[in-house]
Amino acid sequence: MAWRAKKRRGWIATILLWVVRLVAAFWILCLLELVALRWIDPPTTTVQAQRRVEAWLRHQPYRKRYDFVPLSRIAPDLQHAVIAAEDGRFYQHHGIDWTEVQKVVDQDVEAGRLGRGGSTITQQLVKNLFLTTNRSIVRKAVEFTLAPAAELLLSKQRILELYLNVIEWGPGVYGAEAASHNWYKIPAARVDREQAARLAALIPSPLRSQPARMTWYSTEILRRMSQMGW
Repeated sequence: MAWRAKKRRGWIATILLWVVRLVAAFWILCLLELVALRWIDPPTTTVQAQRRVEAWLRHQPYRKRYDFVPLSRIAPDLQHAVIAAEDGRFYQHHGIDWTEVQKVVDQDVEAGRLGRGGSTITQQLVKNLFLTTNRSIVRKAVEFTLAPAAELLLSKQRILELYLNVIEWGPGVYGAEAASHNWYKIPAARVDREQAARLAALIPSPLRSQPARMTWYSTEILRRMSQMGW
């Protein structure tokens, strides 16, 4: 019996060691990719791969629209609308908005369940690049540790540029350029203030929402933009 217990402990220790090694390898790969993203535009992301696999498993057609453009070719109104909608303190925090985190924790405790995520733009970028849309404590832990690293390795403007180019804006639609063409038949550089607010309103639920139906939320985003001096 003692021999079996010792053997079991040995197996557990071996498994834990391999888990630690795999986690460390994942972190190193993520950090190396973040360094590379200072100069290289990503050809794809984990979320984009996830959507392709999901479509294949469901035997559904899948068409990917993804055209990476520099931040200078994305209308300032669209940049401002997204920041106002998703991360009002984007330029003040270092990857984690602890004020927003506290609000979310208080609401979750009061409700007795896990609610909205309260993720910053940097956290959402990390999720899109390296993780999936499936919510879990593990995903949140990865976001919380990689987001500050992303802020150290990338400038705010580069983080915003990457984010606006990789996030979902509809089924198979990734990035501001593809979204602008898909919903308004114009390039991202020509999006006006109203269109920008409606596009930003899609971000929380891009697979089910349409700009024309986002009147209430887009009005709220426009109000936030005005409050922020935009």
